[in-house]
Amino acid sequence: MHVAATIMCPHGGRGTVQSTQARVTVSGNAAATVADTYTVTGCPLNVSGKPQPCVTIRWPGPAVRVTVNGSPVVLSTSTGVCQSAEQAPQGPPSVPGVQPRAVAQ
Repeated sequence: MHVAATIMCPHGGRGTVQSTQARVTVSGNAAATVADTYTVTGCPLNVSGKPQPCVTIRWPGPAVRVTVNGSPVVLSTSTGVCQSAEQAPQGPPSVPGVQPRAVAQ
């Protein structure tokens, strides 16, 4: 995955990646790693009338063999979890429309 990838929370919010590196690129964009910051905007989730939007994405299941500057890369098949401001899990993100450029494990 790279910083220009489309990432969606399960409720329709859009995820973005702020990369911590620019040395390794995929399709001309910085490769995404677990060290990067993943934010979500536009999530409409409400729980019992209280707004609980997804605000961040954490990737506990990144690549196991590929790293950039010692940080595992995030693949389109990596396991992720969207979280509220209180760090409550909100469900998995999706990365639709991926064009595979490299295969990693």
